[in-house]
Amino acid sequence: MMPFRSLKVWQRSHALTLEIYELSAKFPADERFGLVTQLRRAAVSVPTNIAEGAKRQGKQDYARFLNISESSLAEMGYLLFLGRDLGFSDPGITESLLTEIDEISRMLHALRKKVEQRSDP
Repeated sequence: MMPFRSLKVWQRSHALTLEIYELSAKFPADERFGLVTQLRRAAVSVPTNIAEGAKRQGKQDYARFLNISESSLAEMGYLLFLGRDLGFSDPGITESLLTEIDEISRMLHALRKKVEQRSDP
């Protein structure tokens, strides 16, 4: 498998993480240890698990880490909805981020299916 930094899905999830950090920095200070921390943790989990999974020996391990990334994307999506509904973020920005989450989710799903189908040496 190619190095994780060469994967478009990793590149886009890394860029999304940077956007989440920028957005969440504007949340209220009293959310610093609540929603901000949870949202950032979910965001960081996506590219981190892609990177870690890429270094695993077997396809099942790699696929499991990709699935964890998919789950973290779903968590991030809900947390963005929550932040929007609490009035912490602009609805237009939130929609743009949710669209990117959907696209990354499709990319991750396709990569996971490809990994699951490959034959281990």
